[in-house]
This record gives sequence, C-alpha cells and structure tokens, in this order.
Amino acid sequence: MARPRPEQVKAKTVAENRRARYDYAIEDTYEAGIMLTGTEVKSLRFGEGSIAESYAEVKGGEVWLVNSNVPEYSHGNRENHEPKRPRKLLLNEREIEKLHKAISREGMTLVPLSIYFNGRGRAKVELAIGKGRKHQDKREYEKEKDWKRESARILRDRG
Repeated sequence: MARPRPEQVKAKTVAENRRARYDYAIEDTYEAGIMLTGTEVKSLRFGEGSIAESYAEVKGGEVWLVNSNVPEYSHGNRENHEPKRPRKLLLNEREIEKLHKAISREGMTLVPLSIYFNGRGRAKVELAIGKGRKHQDKREYEKEKDWKRESARILRDRG
C-alpha cells in the first residue's frame, strides 16, 4: 500500500461542517485551495473559524466560498480582515467546469465540509457536491446509520 504524500494528509482540521452530511446526500468531494490574507491564516492557525452556514458558488468561471466566518485576528492592526467576506477557492479549470455542470442540475449544491491545513501547511477546503435531503430521507439516513453501528457492535461482541 502506497503512503500518502505529505500534501494529501489532513494535518490540522480547523472548522468542520458536521451538519452537511446529515442535510445533504454527498455525491463527490474535491480539495480546493483557499485565498487568504495574512491575518486570516493566523486566525485559522489558532483554530478559529466556522463554515456552518456557508456555501460555495460558481461565478464568472471562479468558485467562491460565501458566508464563512473567520474572526478577526486578536493581535492584528488596522489592516485586519473582514470576518465574513467571500473567499476565492483555487481549483483547476476542468474541476470548475465539472462543478458548474453538477450544480446546474436540479437540487445540487456546493457544500464545504471542512477547512484544514495539509501536511505542507497550506489551508485547504474540502468541497462536496450534495443533493438536499428531505425530512423523510433524513429519517431513513438516521435509521441506516444506527443499524450499521448496531451491527458492528453485535459483530464485535460475538468475536
């Protein structure tokens, strides 16, 4: 088995959108770089930041992370960043084209799953294409998850 390269390892997870996997049926995931200013990077390295209400959109051939919150850096000066500004995500043109085609379909959305630093110290966003779940689908998802957990417990106990 091949070892993952350092840039493929999630060294430190800063923010995670736990509700996304519950609210959306995830189809495909992408790793995207994120354009940040200096004080934003420092704030993220302290473990501050939230992507709970955020989403991504394709505008003008570029992908933007909207409504993510990176609080102002506590030791910053007057050049501090704006906490809820849209941030550009860095992807290949082919990936952007795939994402654009995917979200143009009915009910598909770009959802950020997590912000993390990889093994090389670069900030990355795990981006997913998801289809919104209805209330009944969420119940079925919970039942399936509980059954998997219960069956694993039974198998573990029996040896």
